[in-house]
Amino acid sequence: MRIRPVLTLSAVAAALLLAVPQSSAAAMPSAPSGARPSKAAAQPRKCSANALGLRAEQSADHRVLHLRVTNRSSRACTVDRVPVVTFGNLDGAALPKPAGQSAPYRIAAGLTAYASVRTIADRSDPDARRVRSITVSADPSLFGRAFTARELGAGSAVLVWEPVTTWWKPSAAAADRVLGVR
Repeated sequence: MRIRPVLTLSAVAAALLLAVPQSSAAAMPSAPSGARPSKAAAQPRKCSANALGLRAEQSADHRVLHLRVTNRSSRACTVDRVPVVTFGNLDGAALPKPAGQSAPYRIAAGLTAYASVRTIADRSDPDARRVRSITVSADPSLFGRAFTARELGAGSAVLVWEPVTTWWKPSAAAADRVLGVR
């Protein structure tokens, strides 16, 4: 399976600190209100694992999973703009679409952000791998939540080959549009 390698949390944190110049924080893209990348001057604190609710489920398109992260706290906080999605015991994680570097994504108190994950382009692909679970994390510095294929509504296995994930978006429809899902 061709996917990016999963780094340890300390390696990811070090890579982020070295890769993002101090002047780039003000150039982060913006999104509609509620859940959006943060500006450096007004950046809220990083979300704690306890403040977040994670959900994942099979979409109507059996190649796509829908992800949701809800800020259950009383204050805005940030997660990474790209969810971390890994597949069973396979090495690597879904690649972001569009490609891009790590950056904070602001989620207002009580609101939800959405992402879509295309696990496989062609379900009949002979190179497809089958996994019994996926793990989703809203931020590489946080432990993720595992979802079995049955919990996702995907049957006994999730088919995976060259997976991609969208950045967090303010709606499921916006995330689906990135993948060309209707």
